[in-house]
Amino acid sequence: MANTPQSKKRARQNETRFAVNKARRSRIRTFLRKVEEAIASGDKEAATAALRAAQPELMRGVTKGVFHKNTASRKISRLAARVKAIA
Repeated sequence: MANTPQSKKRARQNETRFAVNKARRSRIRTFLRKVEEAIASGDKEAATAALRAAQPELMRGVTKGVFHKNTASRKISRLAARVKAIA
């Protein structure tokens, strides 16, 4: 367990950051799930709209340090390809 004042403060900060990052990750996953559901339903307009809403959220996750830049880009790219493939 943390002994020094610095390590105690660090532990508190880690808990706070963990909670914030967890909320961010959850929010991003919700946006991604909406895109997935729109793709599954076969509604191209809804899928496109959901993807447009999800892209800035994913990239915001990158700037906040929740996701790696390449991970977010890969997810966006794969979702975009799947949305485009809807007949």
